[in-house]
Amino acid sequence: MAQFNKFTGIFPLFRAIKGIKVNHSSNYKSAIALENLYPNSKLTLTTPSKIPETNEKFNGYIPVKELQITYSRSSGPGGQNVNTVSTKVDLRFHLESATWLNEDVRAKLLEIQKNKLNKEGYLVIKSDLTRQQHMNLADCLSKLRKMIWAACAADAPAPAPSVESLELARRRKERAARERLLEKRSRSMTKQDRQAPSLD
Repeated sequence: MAQFNKFTGIFPLFRAIKGIKVNHSSNYKSAIALENLYPNSKLTLTTPSKIPETNEKFNGYIPVKELQITYSRSSGPGGQNVNTVSTKVDLRFHLESATWLNEDVRAKLLEIQKNKLNKEGYLVIKSDLTRQQHMNLADCLSKLRKMIWAACAADAPAPAPSVESLELARRRKERAARERLLEKRSRSMTKQDRQAPSLD
C-alpha cells in the first residue's frame, strides 16, 4: 500500500516490472502542500555547494565535509534515552590545515583556543546539551562559529573613538581631578584641626 508523505504531499508508487522495482511519483499535491498553503511565496530552500565568495574573513559558512564528526552515548539529560541512543556529538578538525579559514583567523584561533587543541593539533568541540543528536550537532557548529567570530573581532583593528566618547572621557577626567583636590583639602583641614593651639 502506498504511504502518504504529509510533508511533501506526494505518493511514492512502487511497481515491480520483470523483477525490477521502478519508482514512480505522481503529480498529486495535497491540500497542505507548501505550494497550496503559500501560492505566492518566492522562498526557496537550497544548500550551497561551495563556499560563498566574500571579502570578509569569515561569512558564517562552515563546510561540514571538512569536519570530523562522531557520535557517542551521552551523560547529559535524557534518562534512559542516553543509554540507548548516541546523542553526544564530538566535532573536530585540524586547525593548521583548515584551508577554508582565513590565514589570519587560523593564527588567532591557535592563540585564543590553544587549550582546546589536542596533541595532534585538532580543535575539539563537544556537546550533549540536549537528547537530540541533530540539536547537539547544531550546538557544536554554533560554538565553532562563535569562536571564529571572536577570532575575527580580536584580529580586527580597534575603531577610532567618536567625538562624543572623547568629550565624555575628558569630562570624567576633570570630575576625577576635582574630587581628588577636594579630598586632599579635606584631609589637610582635618590635620590642622588636630594640631594644638599655639600660646602666641
